[in-house]
Amino acid sequence: MDTLTLWQLAALAAASALVGFSKTAVSGANTISLAVFAAVLPARESTGVLLPILIAGDVLAVLTYRRHAHWPTLLRLFPAVAVGVVAGTLFMMWADDDAVRTSIGAILLFMAGVTVWRRRSGDEGKEPPEESGGPSRTGRLKARSYGVLGGFTTMVANAGGPVMSLYLLSAGFRKLGFLGTSAWFFLIVNTSKVPFSVGLGLIDARSLMLDAAMLLFVVPGAYIGRKCVDRINQKLFERLVIGATVLGGLQLLVG
Repeated sequence: MDTLTLWQLAALAAASALVGFSKTAVSGANTISLAVFAAVLPARESTGVLLPILIAGDVLAVLTYRRHAHWPTLLRLFPAVAVGVVAGTLFMMWADDDAVRTSIGAILLFMAGVTVWRRRSGDEGKEPPEESGGPSRTGRLKARSYGVLGGFTTMVANAGGPVMSLYLLSAGFRKLGFLGTSAWFFLIVNTSKVPFSVGLGLIDARSLMLDAAMLLFVVPGAYIGRKCVDRINQKLFERLVIGATVLGGLQLLVG
């Protein structure tokens, strides 16, 4: 922390507050936080600093929306996510910062484009997760594809939020169900990533000292998000999620 300027600390504090806001209001907006952390800190090390901050935001989101989670969807996703996390760990063993940014940015933009195309063609939301008959073969394949990509992107750049946001939108989730399912998903996944990040040297005593200071800003961000979410209608909510995904992908590509 003693090597950071006041302006850099202020940028990290604002990005930490945005993490809290994104967890309780517009999931996927924390890709902006990811870009800020990667700009202020070395990109690879920034993922280790950001992870405990994300977990703190996940805890606050679960406390707020825990009753709205759809567990069949979560259980369907977790095996594929585990495969993606392992693949992301292997990728991080050799990838440099440029490879990480380019890969994740390209994936996010591609998936945002697919989501917009499907929504305009009327294919989205035809298989809501609440259907008693369970998911179709296409639905299971989609869950596995998004799960692997979500696990991979969250491991290499903490950028799984936009991927899973696009999946939950495509599955027909409404606002509270979206936030509750997303909250539990990322609390479990991000916590499971900690041993991998420690093993890769991304989390250490120095990074935790910086985290301790930044956690103070997550709580007010989450509070503001909770107050704002009731004022956002469903259509605007979906547009904000997709817009945050595109913005995050562009930031990673040009960063």
